Amino acid sequence: MRFDLPEDKVLVHTSQFPVRWGDMDAMGHVNNSVYFRYLEIARLDWLASTGLQVEPHGIGPVIVNAFCNFHLQLAFPAEVLARMYVRRPGRSSIETYTTMERLDEPGVVYASGGALIVWVDQRLRKSVPLPDALRALAVPG
Repeated sequence: MRFDLPEDKVLVHTSQFPVRWGDMDAMGHVNNSVYFRYLEIARLDWLASTGLQVEPHGIGPVIVNAFCNFHLQLAFPAEVLARMYVRRPGRSSIETYTTMERLDEPGVVYASGGALIVWVDQRLRKSVPLPDALRALAVPG
């Protein structure tokens, strides 16, 4: 099963990080579970770039679902270019999507994925309104 990324997503951030030797498995390519770490790295890098203060025991993002499509095999050595997109901000949630390419192969998507983020007050264990700064990013243009 493959989940298609929507056409109406909005690019909000790009980041780069290396494929590490230890990211590979016995088959000689990046282990499937590591791609979820790559998605997390891109998501956290994007959130940090917004300037929002995320408090682990306060108010911040919670992932309620995530997916990853594996298009091609990444292997060491490589630099990953992650493009972060958002779409459809709700009252307390926002859809995020990421594509991953090798820096030396622009335009060739090796993996793509996404996650639904809900903004939550950790102490109350309840959703709270999405910060206006995130909502504004999802507007095309």
